[in-house]
Amino acid sequence: MKLAVLGGGGVRSPMLAKSIMNRAGLLGIDKVVFMDNSSEKLRIYGGLAKRIAGMIDSDISFTLTTDPVEAVKDADFIITTLRVGGDRGRTLDERIALNHGILGQETTGAGGFAMAMRSIPALLEYCKLVKQYAKPGAYIFNFTNPSGLVTQALRDEGYDNVYGICDGPSEFIKELEALIGAKHKDVSVECFGLNHLSWYRSFKVKGQEIIKELIDNPMLYKKTEMRFFDPELAKSMGMLFNGYLYYYYSREQAIANISKSGKTRGETILEINNDMHDELAGLDIEKEFDKAIQIYLKYYDKREKSYMAIESGTQREEKKLEFDLGTKGEDDGGYAGVALNFIESLITGEKSEMVLSVPNNGSMEGLNDNDVIEVTCHIDKNGAKPIKVGKVDEMQMYLIRQVKLYERLAAEAIRTKNIEAARKALMVHPLVNSYTLAKQLVAEYLEAHKEYVGQWH
Repeated sequence: MKLAVLGGGGVRSPMLAKSIMNRAGLLGIDKVVFMDNSSEKLRIYGGLAKRIAGMIDSDISFTLTTDPVEAVKDADFIITTLRVGGDRGRTLDERIALNHGILGQETTGAGGFAMAMRSIPALLEYCKLVKQYAKPGAYIFNFTNPSGLVTQALRDEGYDNVYGICDGPSEFIKELEALIGAKHKDVSVECFGLNHLSWYRSFKVKGQEIIKELIDNPMLYKKTEMRFFDPELAKSMGMLFNGYLYYYYSREQAIANISKSGKTRGETILEINNDMHDELAGLDIEKEFDKAIQIYLKYYDKREKSYMAIESGTQREEKKLEFDLGTKGEDDGGYAGVALNFIESLITGEKSEMVLSVPNNGSMEGLNDNDVIEVTCHIDKNGAKPIKVGKVDEMQMYLIRQVKLYERLAAEAIRTKNIEAARKALMVHPLVNSYTLAKQLVAEYLEAHKEYVGQWH
């Protein structure tokens, strides 16, 4: 079987390759291709990935290419992890929004819309190639942000083989398991909502509900993503939160923190990545691998520590980042882990549980069946089936409906390149909530990204 990664020249590629290669052989994957349209990024980050892949399992074919047809040809599985417009595009998304007093986070609200403007058209083209050249029924795991909105748009175009994946829920669940010393196989969670807008109202260990004990545990707010939130809010709702809800529940604090720092996270990442590229550009990745990987880890560590640090004013616990090849049969999690767990259940038929972005299909009351939601799913050889969430408290449902309406309108606007539909989409988003602002934002984003989005009407 063949697995292709579109966007294989990204900074995360070495870590992604490590996760894939440690499990590929056991899953029957004998061909892995990393594709990127930037030959230089592919040489550096793809080169690191290829060397790591060979060190882990030299029996598996691991190739690099800038040709998307070569990448997806006869592929059984495709992971999409694109950043159309690069880091500079992200900085424009964030800064344009902030200039209007609007939160510019890259996946949420105005910033997320601008990213989707560039991501969705590119992915629609790749999906056409997958349909034409990949194996019939090939699975597409979309990690390209904003993952939920992008998956909605691709599903709306009839690509029902697309599943939205995000490493946020799986990493948060790992934090919770570590906090209480639970084994993953003993844990079952109920997650519901939308990508980067989800809640956890059940957390069971060996069938016993412990959500209240978790919420009352003071260490929850120090050792997990719940550090972003006021414990009183969690206790009043009786739920755990996806970290990105911080941008909704503490919007003014996030904007104040970013303004005070004088630099957005996108600008921070751009600076880190530029410095890393400058140090790596002059190296022969194959011959000077040891030096290259140390440089890479130094800057990758900086990236990880900057996660939501500016916006929230908090930092993750210190973890020393060292290079190791991992253990065969295991992975380091992340979105590769989610995709590989899905693949394992498809192949073996052994049931597993994970959080995915999939069509609602009656899972949550009050939404359409074709609305893409983020929800706990049960996976087996027949694919993914969302759990029955049923009725959701109005406190959460109000926000879900509002953002889902935005996503529907945004997906349609981007697919049809319709300016007025784009204005309406941003107008209803709770982090914009103004037609006047929406009109200005759409105009500025279209101008800023015209080389990627083309002419709208």
